[in-house]
Amino acid sequence: MKNLREIALPELESMMATIGEPKFRAKQVHEWVWQKFAADINDMTNLPKTLREKLAEQYFIPKVRINHSQYSSDGTIKNRLQLHDGYYVESVLIPTDKRMTACVSSQVGCSLSCKFCATGFLTRKRNLDFDEIVDEVTLLNELSQKHYNKKLSNIVFMGMGEPLLNYKNTLKAIERITSPEGLGMSPRRITVSTAGVAKMIRQLGDDQVRFKLALSLHAPTDAKRNEIMPINETNNLKALIDALNYFYKATGSEITLEYILFKDFNDSQRDAEDLVKVFRQIPADLVNIIEYNPIENAQFEKPDEERVDAFMRHLTANKVNVRLRRSRGKDIDAACGQLANIDH
Repeated sequence: MKNLREIALPELESMMATIGEPKFRAKQVHEWVWQKFAADINDMTNLPKTLREKLAEQYFIPKVRINHSQYSSDGTIKNRLQLHDGYYVESVLIPTDKRMTACVSSQVGCSLSCKFCATGFLTRKRNLDFDEIVDEVTLLNELSQKHYNKKLSNIVFMGMGEPLLNYKNTLKAIERITSPEGLGMSPRRITVSTAGVAKMIRQLGDDQVRFKLALSLHAPTDAKRNEIMPINETNNLKALIDALNYFYKATGSEITLEYILFKDFNDSQRDAEDLVKVFRQIPADLVNIIEYNPIENAQFEKPDEERVDAFMRHLTANKVNVRLRRSRGKDIDAACGQLANIDH
């Protein structure tokens, strides 16, 4: 059985001609799949029953469904989404006064094993297909309109998985989301976050992408990064710095550095100095300092406010544009690094 949503309109038109159906049927099918979001071929009520039966013999629609939702006291909504094959991923709707942000997943589990991330303790089962990522965004957009009467304003690929290790589907999903047939969202309102896959960062440059890029840095030296992010052993800071400069030269797109503060690990003045050195080598416009959110399997702790303030003051004094990103949805384990669906 083939995924009907992977069949482009020209291919649908050819298929209709082959089975003796008029060309306009292809457009009807395409509209059911991408505009009416049919969950089943039998939902396509303006198609003849005989055509629906022919389609059902070869194709299916792998719809993503909300299995369970949790509601935070701060308005954040976390959803466990069930995929057609029984696997689960999580996605989060994050409302603020100015933005409605969808945090979406790109893989079932993750293969990178970052020591501070709940998803990193899961095994990677598979990549999400592009249409499943689009479903995530569509469902969150519907929730946003239902609960807040606002459409999504931003999308961040900061959920489960490493989007650059699902490169093709991530880019194809963004292409659909930004198209007039999708949400019509500007690529500048989409941020793809990576733990640091240098080769694929360069590929983003070659592909002239227009969305924003965030690097999950979290430690300012190779020695410390190796301790918490095994990917650094094959993608060290020099390789990442070179790749980010290549990406920026090719695209001019915005780059942000993400940095979670861990008590007595990466929060000293020396760490701040090392971070300044890294920042000066990268055409990044912002360092996001992120609150650490405890998870069951990790031994890290959150530094106190005084330590955080001193760290940020050092960056500011050295002309680093820095912002503290407060966690949202902590009471429902929906904050940064806490996504860990039921593993299938």
